[in-house]
Amino acid sequence: MPPKAAKTALTPRGGPGSVPDGPVRKKPPTPFAVKPIGAFYIFFGANLLAALYAPIQDCDETFNYWEPTHYLSHGYGLQTWEYSPEYAIRSWLYIALHALVGSFRRLLPFSTKVGEFYFIRYNLAFVCALCQTQMFRVINNILNPRIAIFFMMAMIFSPGMFHASAAFLPSSFAMYATMVGMAAFMNWRGGLKTAQGIFCFAVGGILGWPFAMALSAPFLFEEIIFAFLSSKDAIIDVVLRFLRGIVAGLIVLFFEFLISGFLYKKLVVVPLNIVLYNIFSGTGRGPEIFGTEPWHFYFRNLLLNFNIWFVLAVASLPLFIMKKIFSRSQQDGGAATGLRSLIFMTPFYLWLGIFSFQPHKEERFMYPAYPALALNAAMSLHIILATFGQADPKTLLGKIPARLKLLLVSIAVIGSIDLGVARIYGIYSAYSAPLKIYEPLQNGTLGTSGDSVCFGKEWYRFPTTYHLPNDMRPKFIKSEFNGLLPGQFGEGKTGFGFWSGAWLIPSGMNDQNIEDMGKYVDLRTCHFLVDTYYPGSVASKLEPHYILDEENWEIVKCEPFLDASKTHVLARTIWLPDLSIIPDKFKRRWGKHCLLKRKVQG
Repeated sequence: MPPKAAKTALTPRGGPGSVPDGPVRKKPPTPFAVKPIGAFYIFFGANLLAALYAPIQDCDETFNYWEPTHYLSHGYGLQTWEYSPEYAIRSWLYIALHALVGSFRRLLPFSTKVGEFYFIRYNLAFVCALCQTQMFRVINNILNPRIAIFFMMAMIFSPGMFHASAAFLPSSFAMYATMVGMAAFMNWRGGLKTAQGIFCFAVGGILGWPFAMALSAPFLFEEIIFAFLSSKDAIIDVVLRFLRGIVAGLIVLFFEFLISGFLYKKLVVVPLNIVLYNIFSGTGRGPEIFGTEPWHFYFRNLLLNFNIWFVLAVASLPLFIMKKIFSRSQQDGGAATGLRSLIFMTPFYLWLGIFSFQPHKEERFMYPAYPALALNAAMSLHIILATFGQADPKTLLGKIPARLKLLLVSIAVIGSIDLGVARIYGIYSAYSAPLKIYEPLQNGTLGTSGDSVCFGKEWYRFPTTYHLPNDMRPKFIKSEFNGLLPGQFGEGKTGFGFWSGAWLIPSGMNDQNIEDMGKYVDLRTCHFLVDTYYPGSVASKLEPHYILDEENWEIVKCEPFLDASKTHVLARTIWLPDLSIIPDKFKRRWGKHCLLKRKVQG
């Protein structure tokens, strides 16, 4: 049980940094209250839409996660250098869990490979909704129902969550764990749940992304501070809770060690390898070889994907400090609850600060902190509304009519929702073609088992081998790209039998992104080809306009694909209707993403 000195901060109710004295009383009914089951349905509905329609934004999701899963389930797939036993920086346990889900779909009626793909996505959407609901429930009970509603709005209407919620990425999995872990640390009712929080963050770090465990640091710091302010018994209790959480995490690490070790056929601690590669790689190695970005990359990215919610999240700490300085209320609960509110806000700032100063940046690196961003934004908006509602009539703010205040806040929130939805639909309409063009292959009337579907300059837009039926194989032809492409998992049964491709060392792999010519096939061996054509684009020897080559290729199916280079930045950012009232310079320019079939030469 927590010490008495800390008990005054166990139930921060009525807003951030505010707790009543004495026993906890039942809260009066509020128009903002939403039951957890209702919240779950809302979260799940939003996540299902993402599972159905979200394009695969990152080729790393395809090659490092979908393809190994396909290999475990179907015996073949594309292999990246990260899965070579020489490097072993990807968890096979994480892959195996998803392969089990996809394989279960094969036991159900009307099973197809593309059906497995979406079934896995549906399950990811379901798990994400459960985690969102848990965090929503704790925010509702511990902080304020209004903050919980704002948290929900930030989560379901943000383009960032549209992509992260059902993405098959360790950073998304770490985001799920972050929500449950934060909920455990935040909820002091019924006793401290330190062990549960540590366990959740450990699961997210071991099976997902090790760096996500850093998000737990503020909560651990909080408990240590309160323990030292209490008594020796409190310190002993903290140590015991820490040990229980660590031991539970080590059990997960043990299973990861067994499964990955079984498939790699070597003793390997994958989370440690990930940390060593990302932090301690030598010159010419490490993530920086895949590109670097300026420090403000995430600020721009989060502004696009969360718009006003990101602004509110960044403003949460200054708003809270100003509230503490200028508020005349004497019911703020003292230093203990003020510290709790600061702890709740800290994970987002910590994560943003750490990763803004890393040279190599990718959008998915922010996924684990999305729940913390939404919480900060919700707390900010709650502080703003509380300040508007409690302003002294003698002050300038107090003289603004209540209806005008409500109108201003409503315009900002509704505008944010509109922008979020417009961006979500804009991304879907612009870039969903790679998930659609393979439909003619999936009905079994086109192509035969063993046919090759080739990719040149569009190699990074390949969705997954789940979209290629009839034992068709993805292959690569030479293009202007000169980095390292994936190879094929070995398919022979050698030594230990099943999945020998996981432990056989593939040829041509390296961790320096050096091109391997053995990854390419001759164009003449390709039965199908995927290419994109933009009107007015210039062809080259290695990247000709295959779509225009009617002598050798016939079009099977084409879908519109945004020509980003010729589209105004506003139309690239959000969806704009193709109406006559829209100035021509703001209209979208289109190419076409096509599946081609080789013509039989007579």
